[in-house]
Amino acid sequence: MAKKKSTAPRKDLQEFQKRQSFLFDKNRPEAVAKRHKKGQRTARENIADLCDDNSFVEFGSMIVAAQRGRKSEEELIQQTPADGLITGIASVNGKWFDKEKCKCIVLSYDYTVLAGTQGAFNHKKTDRMMQVAKQAKKPVIFFVEGGGGRPGDVDFDIISTGGLDLMTFVEYARLSGKVPRVAIASGYCFAGNASIAGCSDVIIATENISLGMGGPAMIAGGGLGNYHPKEIGPAKMQYENGVIDILVKDEIEAVAAAKKYVSYFQGEIKDWKCKDQLELRNLVPENRKYAYDIFKVINQLADEGSVLEIRGGFAKNMVTAFIRIEGKPIGLIGNSTRHLGGAIDANAADKAARFMQLCDAFKIPILSLCDAPGFMVGPDCEQTAMVRHSSRMFIVGASLSVPILTIVLRKAYGLGAMAMAGGSLHESFFTVAWPTGEFGAMGLEGAVKLGFKKELDAEPDQMKKKALYEKLVKKAYDRGKATVAASFLEFDEVIDPKDSRKWIVTAIESIPKNTNIENQYRIVDSW
Repeated sequence: MAKKKSTAPRKDLQEFQKRQSFLFDKNRPEAVAKRHKKGQRTARENIADLCDDNSFVEFGSMIVAAQRGRKSEEELIQQTPADGLITGIASVNGKWFDKEKCKCIVLSYDYTVLAGTQGAFNHKKTDRMMQVAKQAKKPVIFFVEGGGGRPGDVDFDIISTGGLDLMTFVEYARLSGKVPRVAIASGYCFAGNASIAGCSDVIIATENISLGMGGPAMIAGGGLGNYHPKEIGPAKMQYENGVIDILVKDEIEAVAAAKKYVSYFQGEIKDWKCKDQLELRNLVPENRKYAYDIFKVINQLADEGSVLEIRGGFAKNMVTAFIRIEGKPIGLIGNSTRHLGGAIDANAADKAARFMQLCDAFKIPILSLCDAPGFMVGPDCEQTAMVRHSSRMFIVGASLSVPILTIVLRKAYGLGAMAMAGGSLHESFFTVAWPTGEFGAMGLEGAVKLGFKKELDAEPDQMKKKALYEKLVKKAYDRGKATVAASFLEFDEVIDPKDSRKWIVTAIESIPKNTNIENQYRIVDSW
């Protein structure tokens, strides 16, 4: 007679399930309640929101803090699950992309475990996940909230003094330009955790962020004063100085932004809609001296809901954003005439050059909406090292492997306009202008004042001098307006604004896709 099969779980399986139970939020009610009281979510709640249903495969969940010399094994299992770092592979945006394209490497420090600090074993786990990311060539999404290095991991004291030989930071940095890397920061993010954020391609941060290279204890220990954590690297400051790329209200919005950001690197979207392109004809004022809202142009031109601005609080005269045209991901740079008249200063040049690096690293074409009166000049400007910073746009533009597609909305003057087109109007795959376009070696007013100084100075009558000046400016404009300048073939064509999308799509479809993004020398600058 056959022996009846037991339905009870095996002892080894029972032991595993009991051990695993300490990882889950439902079995850690006090830690979860404390987190929710602060208005924040747990690490596992954030991961569940980010990842497609049941797609998260966890790595290294059994580790605990390296504190066996201080606590019992049972205490460590209960108090330091996963050593405060949850890692794995999951699908993100599976509703849009196939299974292979939507895979991401996901990591999250767990603030409910020793304040999200970086322990000896979770450093080791991070290093392992960087190896996985390198092999898989998939995006990395890293929730980086935490207090930095953890001094209490006594188990390693006998073999290490400062842990300065750990490989986490260099292994993460080595992924620069190899895979997209997103840092999501909320609450307190200091020291080593902040370094991970700073090494990332983009930092998405919530309004409650305190982001800095040292927390209160480190600052006080260095004799630099006593500060509340909220005084260190607050959101407004870090957004305006360019550290934070995308600033959002809370972790819900942060996760949504991360999913949208990663999507541009996952491929094309088939379902798209766009607004009435005839409206583009009316968005640049007829009066060439009037400023206008560049975002109205961008949102009208791009697929609906596809615009994601990057580094929007910094160097507002230069807009950088990801968009889609007919579902195709595109990086966009553009001059905002509402700030410095669209002129490019040192910060704007840095912002544009770094964004161009990011697009080039992952083979995303660049659309340039040019309304550039030139680079900023003057004694104050030169104090910002303008000569060096402005040249970054030429250096990066000359090294691009992806096409730049340039549309001149209005002004295209001098070196600034050339930089917006990758270094030359003929460096772009195409350079076209709307009928509002105007071209010249420098701004019309400045060119007239400089080139006709003798004639203007010779006229003593102020009314006549003004009339002569206006006449000369008009003559310069008539020579440089788009329909005339096009006859010299400095650029390719004057187009009806409504045909802009057609030109963009035609260009993208005409260029062979180079899917080999591996280049050991190509990085995305941290700044």
